[in-house]
Amino acid sequence: MANIRIDLGDITKLQVDAIVNAANKSLLGGGGVDGAIHRAAGRQLLEECRGLHGCETGQAKITKGYNLPAKHVIHTVGPIYSGSAEDPVKLADCYRNSLDLAAENDVHSIAFPAISTGVYGYPKSAACEIAVNTVKTWLEEHSGYEMQVIFSCFDARTAELYRQNL
Repeated sequence: MANIRIDLGDITKLQVDAIVNAANKSLLGGGGVDGAIHRAAGRQLLEECRGLHGCETGQAKITKGYNLPAKHVIHTVGPIYSGSAEDPVKLADCYRNSLDLAAENDVHSIAFPAISTGVYGYPKSAACEIAVNTVKTWLEEHSGYEMQVIFSCFDARTAELYRQNL
């Protein structure tokens, strides 16, 4: 798909309108991608996040990007994998709600990490399939809105899973 690409590297270095943070419910930083984004953005991101009063699983909230090349950070809370029927629904919600929020804020390029596949334990293969299918569907449903989507992958194995699903 012309408006979806895969990047192998550091999401905090991408020159896009928004990067998505795989956040925890507090939005106050953590490990993995979340910690990396907070460190790269600087203390102002934490201050703005404090005013957002957290975020529920599957939902999304937007902040400025501060010291990041990205203008915005869209924070979304992925599900902690349990194997329940609700897991894929909540994970798809993360992508859909992030894209909706991006469009509401005139964002035309967005980078997603592999949400919930780190400490939240979501199987990478299943998570990649949900991510790709949800993004493709959103782009089809919003074909009049110009949006470039990047799946930012920390390692080659994850990038290959995205390639297989595209």
